[in-house]
Amino acid sequence: MTAPALTDHLFTFDEWTALPAYERFKVEVVEGVLNVSPRGHALHQRAILKLASQLDSVLPRQLCALGEVDVVLTRTPLSVRVPDVVVVDSELAQTNPARFEAADVRLAVEILSDGTRRVDRVMKFAEYAEAGIPQYWMIELSPPTSLRAFTSVDGRYEADRNTSRMSVAGHPVDLALDLLTER
Repeated sequence: MTAPALTDHLFTFDEWTALPAYERFKVEVVEGVLNVSPRGHALHQRAILKLASQLDSVLPRQLCALGEVDVVLTRTPLSVRVPDVVVVDSELAQTNPARFEAADVRLAVEILSDGTRRVDRVMKFAEYAEAGIPQYWMIELSPPTSLRAFTSVDGRYEADRNTSRMSVAGHPVDLALDLLTER
């Protein structure tokens, strides 16, 4: 499958939704500009699945974790990101939406990898905060696996001081970070 076609203008919401699905590429839009990158390698993909599964098993039934879903951050100019994992309301997920609005997302998680570290630490950090996503986590898989958690305070992320007692939307969660890449 080929990469998305280039345009000579900023993408609109309708143009972006008309794009076909790409299995080999992660397609995002940043202020109307298409951003295409390869999908993460095997351990990155395994970590996405395991983290979503771990979160799903410890969250209350009214919340659920999903991997690699489109999140519309802004409509004008269009910005759409694909966090590695999100937590949303289960009732909304049951409606099977094609994408989520930033207001739907309780937690966005990015698993840092070569080629995305700077974007995840700087760009997405600011974009998710500005879009009003209440919590943002960054996970570093390089041993020892670590998690940096942030909570929105007045539209800006502040580092959570106690990451040994994590919570999502007020619900405590215990995660086995060291198991994210293991079989």
